[in-house]
Amino acid sequence: VQLQASGGGLVQTGASLRLSCAVSGSRFSRPAVGWFRQAPGKEREFVIAITRTGEVRDQADSVKGRFTISRDNTKNMVYLQMNSLNEEDTAVYYCAVDKGGVLGGGARFPSTYDYWGLGTLVTVSS
Repeated sequence: VQLQASGGGLVQTGASLRLSCAVSGSRFSRPAVGWFRQAPGKEREFVIAITRTGEVRDQADSVKGRFTISRDNTKNMVYLQMNSLNEEDTAVYYCAVDKGGVLGGGARFPSTYDYWGLGTLVTVSS
C-alpha cells in the first residue's frame, strides 16, 4: 500500500488549503483514512478521520468548524479541506490507512493505522 499526501504549501493566516491523500496498491476495499499532523518540536497529533463508508468518526477540537474530510472512492482519494488557517496549523500533515475500514482501534490512536504516507508540509504565516 502506498499513500501519497499532497497539496501542502505556504499560505497566509485565514487562507484555505486542500490536502489530498492518494491510496494505491491496496488490497483492502475502502480502508478508513485518518489525517495526523506534526508541528516542529511537537509530537504527532490526530486531526480527523473518515471511515470506509464516509462517516467522519472523530476530529480534534482545534480543527472543528474549520477542517473537513471527504473521500472519493472512485478515485481512491481522501481530501482534507482546511479553512481559516492559523499559525498553529503549521505542521507536516500525514495521511494514514486503517485497512479494517472502521477505525475500530480508535481514530485518534496511531496504532489503529496500518500504513502511513510521507506527509506534506503546511506553513501558515501571519
